[in-house]
Order: sequence, then C-alpha cells, then structure tokens
Amino acid sequence: MPNTKTVHILHLGGIDAAYQMPHPYDPSKPTLVLVNSFTTSSELYRAQYADKSLTSRMNLISIELLGHGQTRTESINFTYWDTAIMNLQVLDALDIKGKVFVLGTSQGGWITVRMALLAPERIAGIIPLGTSMDYESERTRKLGCWDGVEACTGPINEWTTNQATPDDWTPTTEYADFLIDIGFGKSCDKETRDFWRNEIKANYKGDDGRKRARMAAINLRERDGLHGRLWDVKCPILWLHGTADVVYSVPNAEQEIKLFVNSPDARLITVRDGQHFLSYSHPKEVAEHLVKFLGQYGQ
Repeated sequence: MPNTKTVHILHLGGIDAAYQMPHPYDPSKPTLVLVNSFTTSSELYRAQYADKSLTSRMNLISIELLGHGQTRTESINFTYWDTAIMNLQVLDALDIKGKVFVLGTSQGGWITVRMALLAPERIAGIIPLGTSMDYESERTRKLGCWDGVEACTGPINEWTTNQATPDDWTPTTEYADFLIDIGFGKSCDKETRDFWRNEIKANYKGDDGRKRARMAAINLRERDGLHGRLWDVKCPILWLHGTADVVYSVPNAEQEIKLFVNSPDARLITVRDGQHFLSYSHPKEVAEHLVKFLGQYGQ
C-alpha cells in the first residue's frame, strides 16, 4: 500500500493531493518540501525520510505532483504551474507555518522555481537537483542535455488513444527500465530496479493511469521555459547537479545559475559521479549541503 496520506484542496475544481510526512510536524523547525521526478512517486525520497541528520533539523514533506503517485483530480489537463499552486494550497491546508524550502529533482526543480515565483513571501529558499530552467530547446541539446522531445514523443503517441484501455494496462517494463536507467543509472542494484518497475506499474493502471502518464509526458515535452522569469526569483538558491547526469548537463547548469541575478545567494555545486536522481545516488552529500543551507537561511 502507498505510504501516503491525502488532503483535499480546491484548485482545478478539487484535488486529492497525496503526500508523505513521515514525522510529526514541528512548527519550531523549518520545513523542506520534496518534489519528485517524472513518473516517480514520493518514494524517491526514502533515504531522506530515514536520515536523522535531516529529520532532527527540519520537517520533511513530499507532495506528489499532479499526474503522479496517488494525487488525483477530475481535470484531464494540468500543467506544472497547477502543481505549484497545489503544493502551496497543501501547505496551507496542513497549517504549515514558518520558513519553507523546496527541493525538487528534474521536473521537481521547475516546481521549486514556480513556487518561489507564486509565493515569494512564503518560500525561503529553493534547492533544484539535476534540472534545467529552459524548455526542451536546441540550446540545451547543444550543451549536452538529452533530447526530451524525442524521448517523450514515443510514449505520448503510445498513450494517446480513443480506444478503451484494459483495466490491467500498465506502462511497459521497457518504459520503466528507460526511466530507471536515466534516473538511477544503468548499473543500479536489482532491488532498486525491481522496486521502481513495480512502483511505476502500480501507480499507472488502467484508463486513468494511461491518461495521467500521458499528461505527465506532455507536460515534460511541452513545458514553458523559465529564463524570462528568473529575474523575479529573490530567495537563496542551492543548485546541486551530478557530473554523471545523463539528462541535463553541468554546462547547462553553469549557464543557468547565472540567470538568477536577483537572488542574494545563487550557487551551483556539482557532485562527482552523481546521477540524475542525485538524492538517490548521493544522499549523504545532498544531506550535508541541505543541513548547511537550511542552517544558514532557516533560522
């Protein structure tokens, strides 16, 4: 069974937003919101939930994006902006006060920026991991990033149909392995591969699962770039990026961190041999940087 609870919020006519908050909320501590990557779930952050160096210093809450995990809405269409709004409403619904930071992996990194733009008075700092601030552009491909348009178009075409979807439909094992290979690394252990094969298939079943997976892929392929908006981000930024990331490159991150010209502290830190899902491949290093960052700005 999923390790999540749900809270109902009003955006898009109603959303049952799924979240994990493994420890009781302590209003004396800053709160770190964790946003998972494409077609994963809040289980992406299992290592962080178990890390006492983090849980002793901050509240952790992972909110599953629209189209992901156990989050559900009647609306078929939604965007990353909708998820950012949803996350802010979840914090309000759970009466989470004090300083709030947001960490997001890959697409979660885009959510961190959107939340900072929508609620600058609420978000004390953002921590993007393995991400890009651009749309899936030729510029990013020339800098060594993947071809997201090509990667997403096949699944989108496969998942777009007017025919009835069998109740036992799930994404293929080949799709799950593709995501695992680019996120966790081709050499990840069998336990990780088996877990995420099962998790992806469990989260995307039948007609509803196909539609949510399709919209998640459309959001990834056709998202808006954020370059023109980064001027308006005025909170501290800690961008962590693995040198072995096969989706978004370090040279791209080096260019884009410079676009946060009005942040009082925008820093890029690379992690040697870090994978795209950096919090999985290098949880110790990520935790050490989080403790320092929230220790500096979370008081």
